[in-house]
Amino acid sequence: MTRHRNLLAFLVLAVLWGASYPAVKAGLAGFPPILFAALRFDLVGLLVLGYVVVSDRRWRPSRTDLPNIVAGATLFIAVHNGLLFVGQDYVTSAVSAIILSTIPVLSAGFARPVFPEERLTPLDVGGILIGLVGVVVIAAPNPRIATTPDLFGVSILLLSAAAFALGGVVTRYLRPVGPRLPLAAYQGWTMLLGGGMLHLGSLALGERQSVDLSVSVVVAFVYLVPFAGALGYLLYFDLLDRLGPVEINLVGYVSPVFAALVGWALLDEPFVATTALGFGVIVVGFLLVKRRAIRAQLVGA
Repeated sequence: MTRHRNLLAFLVLAVLWGASYPAVKAGLAGFPPILFAALRFDLVGLLVLGYVVVSDRRWRPSRTDLPNIVAGATLFIAVHNGLLFVGQDYVTSAVSAIILSTIPVLSAGFARPVFPEERLTPLDVGGILIGLVGVVVIAAPNPRIATTPDLFGVSILLLSAAAFALGGVVTRYLRPVGPRLPLAAYQGWTMLLGGGMLHLGSLALGERQSVDLSVSVVVAFVYLVPFAGALGYLLYFDLLDRLGPVEINLVGYVSPVFAALVGWALLDEPFVATTALGFGVIVVGFLLVKRRAIRAQLVGA
């Protein structure tokens, strides 16, 4: 029963987060990208932190939690999501989701200099390089295909993925010794602080501070805040506790399927063969980099 519940929750999370890419794409018709990201995380942060307070868990950060919260707010929320919302203006929802699926592969590369004990074998290095080749396959211009992804958009999204991967390494390094905030409380504070950083970035870049509302823009924003945002993150926290980081990382390899389907059905976005091929190459890279952890999970099961 527990296994079926986990599988159902995993699929719901994959659908929620996969459909968030088309929702962002739709919302960009009315929002400037950085302001869009800022407003989303203002509200999601309040909802997540409110849930922690209501559930009677520790929510006030201590001084030792602050460096980790600032690092997470900067890299996970401000830089990663700021670049993600900008990059999605240039490519389809499926391409966005697939480029972001390189995060576990990039994380392995960033972890090596910071955690020397995590030795990279030649096979690990090969997996990282294969994952990057997958990105190149997706971005490679093809004059015979009018829907070839925009190289600038792919580059911005790859930087977004790199920021998230680096954030995972930096926040792990800064993790306080001893008691620390519950993960949901930590995420709530990073969202609120990161949202504030995004507001500053939006002003600094001269974005207009107004929104052109339409039915599709409102529906996209409502979907991204309580559903893909608050519900999605709370599902993620729950599954992380029960499945562990290896299995939950696989969400990033299921979400692009739903991103492609929703983008095709609602936004009439095309999906070309080179995108599917690049996705397959990225998955091969992931399997090589994470082969030991996957084997340990299978043996443990």
